[in-house]
Amino acid sequence: MRADRVFAYGAAAGLVGDLLLGDPRRGHPVAAFGRAADAVEKVLWRDHRGWGALHTAVCVGGAVGLGAVAERVVRPSRTASVVLAGVATWAVVGGTSLAREARGIGRALEAGDVEGARARLPHLCGRDPQALDADGIARAVVESVAENTSDAVVGALVWGALGGVPGLLGFRAVNTLDAMVGHKSERYRRYGWASARLDDLAGWPGARLTAVLATVSGGDPRGALRAWRSDAAQHPSPNAGPVEASFAGALGVRLGGTLSYAGRVEHRPVLNQAGRAVAAHDIERAVRLSRRVGLLALGVSVAARALTKRKGRAS
Repeated sequence: MRADRVFAYGAAAGLVGDLLLGDPRRGHPVAAFGRAADAVEKVLWRDHRGWGALHTAVCVGGAVGLGAVAERVVRPSRTASVVLAGVATWAVVGGTSLAREARGIGRALEAGDVEGARARLPHLCGRDPQALDADGIARAVVESVAENTSDAVVGALVWGALGGVPGLLGFRAVNTLDAMVGHKSERYRRYGWASARLDDLAGWPGARLTAVLATVSGGDPRGALRAWRSDAAQHPSPNAGPVEASFAGALGVRLGGTLSYAGRVEHRPVLNQAGRAVAAHDIERAVRLSRRVGLLALGVSVAARALTKRKGRAS
């Protein structure tokens, strides 16, 4: 079976598996990678960029190498190849868990249970929930849904199309390392530099595809394009900017502004200034937009891989 068909069947099966099963409560492969990366950090940590780069190379290289070996082992069997691609896709995407957590917070807000929403917010993002009122929590959730649509779904599919199972595992490794050591704390300002920069590079194509698909499938394509063009570059993240701006325009809401992380306050630019404030009911709208974007990303990734293979055979 051709590699493009293996990816198509496997990626589709993996997304269906995520839709039906979500993330496992225990024994998630990403959690296992996190424990391994933590063990490597305990051995290598120095307050130095070079040692951080070595940590990144060991962890990401290990994930890519594992994927390459597994893909080679199952290559003689069509069924095993599709199963491997499906399991790898299911392991690295997280659309269902993202939607579940977002909707849980949305239900709490709509019921007036702000304290319950605050208690659930850390499961979704790193904001300080005690610094947020109901509208602030809703805005944080919509921003997290937008950013994680790119990180947890679209980016993985893009790299799966580019690199098969090694691409899937490698992208998730990069994204997980960035969450672990890529933030600007005293411990990781230098050590996590390589992971953060690599995450910016790996996330670039998925973020742009997410922004395009949110623009064409949202409720206001012109508004999404306008917000993307005018506001995305002002965001401190080169990848979250286009994604959050296009979601803001598509949903007709304002994102960005003042944020609080563990007592540290950031003043970010407002995205889609013409939009209204985010309300609790916008969480469900954001989740539905995220689902549409994920399904469209699957179609685009499968088509792009098939087209690439055809061009390769023609040449």
